[in-house]
Amino acid sequence: MRVRRIVDLTHVVSPDIQVYPGDPSPNFTRHATVANDGFELTRIDMGSQTGTHVDAPRHVHSGGAAIDAVAPEVFVGRGVVLDVRAQVGPGSLITPDMWGEPTLGPGDIALVRTGWSRYFGTDRYFEHPALEVAACHWLLDRGVRTIGIDAPSVDPTGDETLAAHHVLAGAGAIICENLTDLDSIDFPDPLVSLLPIPFAGADGAPVRAVAMEIEN
Repeated sequence: MRVRRIVDLTHVVSPDIQVYPGDPSPNFTRHATVANDGFELTRIDMGSQTGTHVDAPRHVHSGGAAIDAVAPEVFVGRGVVLDVRAQVGPGSLITPDMWGEPTLGPGDIALVRTGWSRYFGTDRYFEHPALEVAACHWLLDRGVRTIGIDAPSVDPTGDETLAAHHVLAGAGAIICENLTDLDSIDFPDPLVSLLPIPFAGADGAPVRAVAMEIEN
């Protein structure tokens, strides 16, 4: 078995990256340089929800699991792309009938493809489609516990009820937001990795999200 191809699903993090309204922008500070210290070291300050990231249940449930308490197996699995691009527009709520009847089960990672990542860095990005609660239940009923989307949130930006977040977190599910380049997953059964840094007690963490084409 070998990895034939890797598709990077991650936005590059920089001090200029677009962040969710109200979240802190990253700050990179040169702590040491080769010229002065013989090595280079950068101090990085940023929010846990910066760029392509995963939410732990603790993000919306105070008693939920923190990111370091979630088993690594949850972040790796067969990816199933749920393509709703032709059926969504600004502010659309995504319903399960939009993606038909894909084969999904426990251990799979659902990747909701809205096409909205093309607006990343613009105001239009925050007019994104979001998951209706019924879509969350549809996935959970099939045993899916990891859901990703190429938009800033599974809920509408500015919606303080966070209904989709609460339904998913209540089931112990993991959410990955700000994915990009889902269009490039043009091969079946990708092996998807959304592994985060296990920050102690944190509500989430940035990830280097990838989809791998495996050749047996």
